[in-house]
Amino acid sequence: MKINHISKQNSILNKFLSEIRDINIQKDPLRFRTNIERIGEILSYELSKNLNYKSKQIQTPLGIKQMNVLDDQIVVASILRAGLPLHMGVLRIFDNAENAFISAYRYHPHNNNEFSIQVDYIATPGIQDKILILADPMLATGQSLIAVYNKLLQFGKPKKLHIISIIGAVQGMDYIADRLPEETQLWIADFDKNLNDKGYIVPGLGDAGDLAYGKKL
Repeated sequence: MKINHISKQNSILNKFLSEIRDINIQKDPLRFRTNIERIGEILSYELSKNLNYKSKQIQTPLGIKQMNVLDDQIVVASILRAGLPLHMGVLRIFDNAENAFISAYRYHPHNNNEFSIQVDYIATPGIQDKILILADPMLATGQSLIAVYNKLLQFGKPKKLHIISIIGAVQGMDYIADRLPEETQLWIADFDKNLNDKGYIVPGLGDAGDLAYGKKL
């Protein structure tokens, strides 16, 4: 798996990352969601440089211009609910993409820190021979991402897999690298070294779904 660490090079991306991590700015859910969407746009733009293009004649009011246009079929897949703002940012760049939505959550059968990943709902087009972009804002243990990817394979084998994530843990990135196709590319804004005993990224930013949409029971 190739890792593209986008915040290594200074850009406006670092401002948006700083704001979604900031415990005081996080109190504004609209701003939090908007910054997630902006980060999704930036990561998608960087990803777009690795796709296939074809030459096409474009008729302007004054003549014809030969242009290179996107020549890949794309499916954007997001894990509910935290993935929704990131999904919207990706979709603003790949506006003709098809869309998939998957419900995946941590199930704690013994009310302790041990958990399994439950995938209860999936709505997707066929993904055979298409570019699959899997958007997951927080790449912590990596278990939910692998569970979702394996579920999506029931609907075809993608031509290539791209992962878009905002913050990841090194442990999670190692976990998915061992379980995804070798040519997979990860487009990640930033990563942290540690997970706590509950499997959350430290320092991370907290629970992205709660920050975007309010606390759940």
